[in-house]
Amino acid sequence: MTATAVEAPERPAHRDPNVLRWLGAYTASMIGDSVYFMALAWAAARTGSASGTGLVLAAGSIPRALLMLGGGVLADLLGPRRVVIGSDAVRAVLVLSLAAILVLTAPTVGVLVVVALLFGAVDALFLPAVGALPPRISTPGQLARIQGLRALAARGSSIIGAPMGGVAVATGGPSLAFAAGVLFALSLPLLLSLRISPLPEPETSGDAAPAAKAPNAWHDLVGGLRYIRRHRLLGPLMLVIALSELGFVGPLNLGLILLSEQRGWGASGMGWIVAGFSGGAAGSALLLAVRGRVPRAGLVMSLTALVGAVGIAALAQVPTVALAAAVAGFVGLTAGLAGALCGALVQTAADPAYLGRVTSVSTLFTYALIPLSYPVTGAAIALWGTGPVYAVSAAVCASGGAMGLALTALRRAELPR
Repeated sequence: MTATAVEAPERPAHRDPNVLRWLGAYTASMIGDSVYFMALAWAAARTGSASGTGLVLAAGSIPRALLMLGGGVLADLLGPRRVVIGSDAVRAVLVLSLAAILVLTAPTVGVLVVVALLFGAVDALFLPAVGALPPRISTPGQLARIQGLRALAARGSSIIGAPMGGVAVATGGPSLAFAAGVLFALSLPLLLSLRISPLPEPETSGDAAPAAKAPNAWHDLVGGLRYIRRHRLLGPLMLVIALSELGFVGPLNLGLILLSEQRGWGASGMGWIVAGFSGGAAGSALLLAVRGRVPRAGLVMSLTALVGAVGIAALAQVPTVALAAAVAGFVGLTAGLAGALCGALVQTAADPAYLGRVTSVSTLFTYALIPLSYPVTGAAIALWGTGPVYAVSAAVCASGGAMGLALTALRRAELPR
C-alpha cells in the first residue's frame, strides 16, 4: 500500500485516478449547484412576489459570507475530505427534501428563504474544504494542472447545469429540478474512495505551533489570519485576489447587462459576449491543464492581470457585438490564467495545516465582494455611464497586477517543478 501511495501521485494529474475521482466529485457537485440555483430561482418566481424572489436569491449569500472563515477553520480541524463529504451529504438531503415538499404543496417565500439560508451555510463549509483538497491528493508539481482541470470543470458545469435545470423545470416543475440533488449524492462514493496524503511536517515550526496549541476555534481563526498576514507571499496574494475581484466582478456581470441594454445589443448580444468570455476562460484553463506548469508564475500572473485590465476598459468602448465578444474572450483568457496561477501559488505557498483557512480567506473575497459590488456598480453606471465605470474598474484590477510586479516576492514566485 505504501508503494502505491508514493507512485500514483507521480503521474500527471489528468492521468492520476485519485485526482480524477476528486474532479468527478467536484464536477457533480458544481452541476448540482447550477441546477439547484436554477430551480430555486424558478420556484421563487412562481410565488408571484418580485420582492420575495429577490429576497430568496440574496439569502444564500449572507451565511456564505459570514461563515466562510469558520469553514476554513473546520476544514483544517477535521480534514478537508470529511468536510466536503458532510457538505455534499447535507446538500443532497436538503435539496431532495425540498423536492418532496414541493410535490405536496406550493412553495412559499418563507420556506425557500430557509432553504437558501441553509444551503448558503453549507456552501460556506464546502468551498474552503474543496479548495484545500488538491495538495492532499497529488504532488506540489501537479497543482497548477489541477487548477486548470478545476477551472474547466467549473466552466463545463455551468454550461451543463443551467440548461439541465431549465429542462427539468420545464418538464416537471421546480420539484423535478430539486430532485437533481442526487448529483450531490453521486459525489459521495468518489470522495470516500480518495486516497489522502498525511500532513507533512510544517516548514516553520514557529508558524505551525499556534494552530496545534490553539484551545478553541476562535484562536484557530485568529492564528490563521495572523499566519497569512506574516507570510511574505500569501498576504500580498490575498490583496491581489481582493483587488482583482473588486474590479472584475461588477463590470463583467451586472455591468455587462447594462452595457448591452445601453448599446441595444439585447439579451442575444449579451449571450455572445458571455460566450466569448467563457471560451477565453476555458482556453486558459485548458492551457494550464495541458502544460502543468508555467515558468515564472508570479511574473506571468501579474502581467496577465495588467493586460486583462486593459481589456476590461476596452469592453465599454467597442461598437459591435462581434468585437465585444472578441474582447471578452481576451479578458477571459488573461483573467482566467491570472486567477488560476494565483490559486496555484496560494496552494503551494501555504502550509498544509493552514490551507483550509487560507482558502477560506481567498474564497471570502470572491463570494463576499460579488453581492456588495453589484449595487455600487449599478449606481455608478446610472450616474456616470459605462465608460468611466469600466475604466475605474480596470484601474482597480490593474493595481493588483502592478502590486505583483512591484513586490519582489510575488514577481519572483515560482510553482514547484
